[in-house]
Amino acid sequence: MRIDILTIFPRMFEGPLKESIMQRAIEKGLVEIMVHNFREYSLDKHQKVDDYPYGGGAGMVLRPEPIAAALKVLRSEAGPGKTILLSPQGRLFSQAVAKDLAREEHLILLCGHYKGVDERIKLRYVQEEISIGDYVLTGGELPALVVIDAIVRLIPGVLGDFESAEGDSFFEGLLDHPHYTRPEEFENMKVPEVLLSGHHEQIRLWRRREALRRTLDRRPDLLGTVTLKGEDRSLVQEIQPDTETDD
Repeated sequence: MRIDILTIFPRMFEGPLKESIMQRAIEKGLVEIMVHNFREYSLDKHQKVDDYPYGGGAGMVLRPEPIAAALKVLRSEAGPGKTILLSPQGRLFSQAVAKDLAREEHLILLCGHYKGVDERIKLRYVQEEISIGDYVLTGGELPALVVIDAIVRLIPGVLGDFESAEGDSFFEGLLDHPHYTRPEEFENMKVPEVLLSGHHEQIRLWRRREALRRTLDRRPDLLGTVTLKGEDRSLVQEIQPDTETDD
């Protein structure tokens, strides 16, 4: 997979892309991540990329010419790809969206800034807008990093054991079960006995039950997005005997 990032603050990506899973994925050749400063495509001698909005009002808007020029160069070099604008007006990012994007061969992430980008860029060049939440950030750089991190860990071979991705919260629509490690007792709190039993089936059932319990307690809305099978339905009834589940 190739991911191109268009931004006016390229240094914001230097640290995160050189650490942890993303660094290893790049070193393994499983993903190529390129950061481009579209100021370099500005027609202004001072590399200015923003201007006042037509119609008046506060704030500045990113001009269309440098962004369009950068996109044309990228598409000529690496193919059209899917261009995504990081925007608070976009589709809400989720694990399901990450799975869809992880299947793409080439993504171009456009980081908005100021009051946003000229609408004509959206109409001509952008295939999708994505938001990481209902709040406003200074620019699209941090959302781009969130999206990249969520996507890259889903690429086969990136994680040492793909099951560690499959067990993550939201991977199949539920929150993850609790995790414990050594020591066996910490500040008078003990590891649940079932995890020390060595009985693999009991441990599996405990983990599934606790994942369902945590989801019911913290994010019951998520249960509306998954289909509960027979075993899960029984476990939910154990947790909340009065809970009704749909077929």
